[in-house]
Parts: sequence; C-alpha cells; structure tokens
Amino acid sequence: MTADDSFSRLEDDDYPAYTMGRAAEMLNTTQGFLRAIGEARLITPLRSPGGHRRYSRYQLRIAARARELVDGGTPIEAACRIVILEDQLEEAQRINAEYRQGLKPGSTPPAA
Repeated sequence: MTADDSFSRLEDDDYPAYTMGRAAEMLNTTQGFLRAIGEARLITPLRSPGGHRRYSRYQLRIAARARELVDGGTPIEAACRIVILEDQLEEAQRINAEYRQGLKPGSTPPAA
C-alpha cells in the first residue's frame, strides 16, 4: 500500500476509521448511545480484527442526526426510524434527479 492509498482512505466516507471511543468523543455522546443505535440497527459498525467497533464518517453523520433528535426529546427508537426514512428519501431524490438528467442511477455524467 502506498501513501497515496492511505490518504485516499481518509477521503472515503465509508472507510471505518474511527474507534468507538473516538466516535463518541467526536459526537459528544456516550459509547452506550452508539451501542443503542447499533442495536436499533441504525448503523452497523465494522469490526476490527480484534473485534472492536469501527465507524465511518458517513455513520458518524447518521449518528449525529440521531443524537440531535434524541436531544430534542424523541425516543431513540423513533429517532432511528426517522433518520432511516430521511436517508431513504435523500437517496430516492438523488435517483430521481439522475433520471431527470437522463442518466442511469449510479452512473456519472459524460465529460463536457
């Protein structure tokens, strides 16, 4: 692996770069909260070879949104469902926009 490969991982939203402790610290929450949203199947962290949970930037954004809802008084199970629905809506809107542009979903537009 080259240094360029290592740096490109830092830009990958799906690369599981953060330990549970670091993720909790970044979100200003507890490790218990991260476990709870995992149990609610909002996010499923990858596991290191030693069995430790690892989180991606995408998962941290999802967890932060759930934390925001819970802090506003929404029960954790409902917050997780809301976040899942918001994520599904965003994906559907992206796909619809691609169809409107005449693209197949997931493809990139031709270079101009």
